[in-house]
Amino acid sequence: MKHTIPGEKDPQVLSEIREFLNALNNSGGKPMETMTPQEARQVLIDAQKSVEVDTSGIAETEREITQDGISVNIHIIKPEHSKDQVLPVFMFIHGGGWVLGDYPTHKRLVRDLVVNSGAAAVFVDYTPSPDAHYPVAINQIYAATKWVAENGSEIGVDGKNMAIAGNSVGGNMTAVTCLMAKDKGGPEIKFQLLLWPVADSDFSRESYEKYAEGRFLTTNMMKWMWDNYAPDTEKRNEYYASPLKASLEKLKGLPPALVQLAENDILHDEGLAYARKLDEAGVPTTIQTFNGFIHDYGLLNPLDHIEAVKFSSEQAALGLRKALFS
Repeated sequence: MKHTIPGEKDPQVLSEIREFLNALNNSGGKPMETMTPQEARQVLIDAQKSVEVDTSGIAETEREITQDGISVNIHIIKPEHSKDQVLPVFMFIHGGGWVLGDYPTHKRLVRDLVVNSGAAAVFVDYTPSPDAHYPVAINQIYAATKWVAENGSEIGVDGKNMAIAGNSVGGNMTAVTCLMAKDKGGPEIKFQLLLWPVADSDFSRESYEKYAEGRFLTTNMMKWMWDNYAPDTEKRNEYYASPLKASLEKLKGLPPALVQLAENDILHDEGLAYARKLDEAGVPTTIQTFNGFIHDYGLLNPLDHIEAVKFSSEQAALGLRKALFS
């Protein structure tokens, strides 16, 4: 049943997050699904720049790589104190509905994971939609992952000691990269971190109705994002687009997973369903649901000061650290 209580007045949402929703929902801005991609991208850029956050303690470089005829830009982020060491690495796949988002908008999130885990990150600048459609981005991400596995020494990381992480649609493509690596016989990925992931192209689950409006990510926004990413609706049924549609046999043998979910999120139910399906397939899976949270809580810089949000990020980094350093 759809919530009739506005998000900013819903006691199921943490009080500090309600303050954010109150400003967002009463800003007078037009719905994202009515914007151009450029306008929508600017909304996230402005939101992330609206508060100061800590991005200290890291060393950053970037370069273009080419693997199997696919070229893509990557950012390499290492802890400042160990920038000259060869470190375990996690690929980071950013969110933003395939349309929005880039390294600057995700820098603080990636920085927190790097500093708290001690591992290096490789952030992939995949081509956003609608500039490219499915499966261009996932092919770029797989190519970058394969390149790091084979050439990690060129950027000071151990490509044989690799994990992969992503938020929202980045969580979707993290899951898909693991599936693709299994299908193609490599590279070896030790751990997958799925942060409030998109797992399916089905908008009928209860959380889609219950949290359809007023809690940051709306049902209409998600439909718009899918329309930009995969306008051919038949292709959305492929498990490289909707990993929840992968069979148990396809899921068997995938890397251990940590799946973090937000209670007040249209994507909650599909993320939980995917995590449970991984578990059913025999994949060691940890599921953490954070009550009172909204979608992308860990990305949004205006929420970074909240202690519960910091705890969630620390748990994610701990998962990476345990997988890569033990």
